[in-house]
Amino acid sequence: MPRRNRPGRARPGPAERPDPGAASGWASTESAPDGDWLVRTVPGAQAGKTYRCPGCDHEIRPGTPHLVTWPADDTGGVADRRHWHRPCWAARARRRPGR
Repeated sequence: MPRRNRPGRARPGPAERPDPGAASGWASTESAPDGDWLVRTVPGAQAGKTYRCPGCDHEIRPGTPHLVTWPADDTGGVADRRHWHRPCWAARARRRPGR
């Protein structure tokens, strides 16, 4: 007896797919009044060190999902990367670094 092809689950279209950079650690570009930034999402499972968020001056503990940001221009390097809580990054225009 031949195999019966059943319709599977609908796959999301290109506009509905999640950003591959968010899941895999690639950086996306964000433009804001304070410049252009490369932003990478760090899932909690990959966050293995303690960092200090420049927005709120609190620790980002291991296992906490957060963002890593650095300037998008050629001057941004490893030393310019900063680890932020997601809400602190979104509110950075209203806050200034504590240190």
